[in-house]
Amino acid sequence: MGTYDALLIVSFGGPEKPSDVLPFLENVVRGRGVPAARLKEVEAHYQQFGGVSPINQQCRDLIEAVRPLVDLPIYWGNRNWHPFLTDTVRQMAADGVQKAAAFVTAAYASYSACRQYRDDIDQARAAVEGAPEIVKFRNYFDHPGFIAAMADHTAQAIARLPEAVRGDARLVFVAHSIPLSMASTAGPTGGAYQAQLHHVAHLVSKSLGISRPYDLVWQSRSGPPEIPWLEPDICDHLEDLHKRGTAAAVVVPIGFISDHMEVVYDLDVEARDVADRLGLPMERAATAGTHPAFTQMIANLLTEPEPTPCPLTCCPTPRRRPT
Repeated sequence: MGTYDALLIVSFGGPEKPSDVLPFLENVVRGRGVPAARLKEVEAHYQQFGGVSPINQQCRDLIEAVRPLVDLPIYWGNRNWHPFLTDTVRQMAADGVQKAAAFVTAAYASYSACRQYRDDIDQARAAVEGAPEIVKFRNYFDHPGFIAAMADHTAQAIARLPEAVRGDARLVFVAHSIPLSMASTAGPTGGAYQAQLHHVAHLVSKSLGISRPYDLVWQSRSGPPEIPWLEPDICDHLEDLHKRGTAAAVVVPIGFISDHMEVVYDLDVEARDVADRLGLPMERAATAGTHPAFTQMIANLLTEPEPTPCPLTCCPTPRRRPT
């Protein structure tokens, strides 16, 4: 397939036992001046689930689903936890890999979803003598395979609602909130982060074959309250839908490709609690995960022409507040 001799899965990483949680979170926020109290709050979210994030196992599942579709060795490295990307690149070099394609488990063009992963790859290669060339796949948010997977999972979620409210359910697409300064930064293949997500919401809704109203809202806001982030939050939006007499809601996490901790906690715990308190029927669509259309998409990306490298000015590092 193409000119690659390996496929590299690059992901965020997550803890796999209680003692991993705080060191993992410290890796995530290093250099950002996040207060210790905030880390303890987030740590408690993980400990509710035994200190285990689902993301690492989901990466393993994805690799096993893709393996029969590609005639290449598959490697896996994370930004924030074992297996760390630098260690994986070192193993690739030892194995004689010359040129690898990198699939990042983030679909969009923004600093944290694209540029930061490119920087991670560059830093890992710089740390390893004889490191292979690594070519990151293009951003794939609008790829038909991703859209088909999300449309199928959305249809399944609609079908799980009580029949009486199914026809009037409102689609609520949700993604990770980011500071407004980052949201307006153009990416290489589709404009600003917010515009990309609106486009995906439109494509998924259209793929369902029915005319249905929908919204795009946000989750997982963090950072100081004086810094404006994308709004409304999913929980506030559910309150608003209830006040407007909405019959039911289907929450569709298009901003993520797997059901990792932010999906499980923010949507399946916090948003679910709000919906239950309001008496608002709500179902949550699964993320793309190992849907056949999505795994085939990864294989198909290997056959595309090598993407043009992004300019260094694309999705720049956000300004940090003085600490």
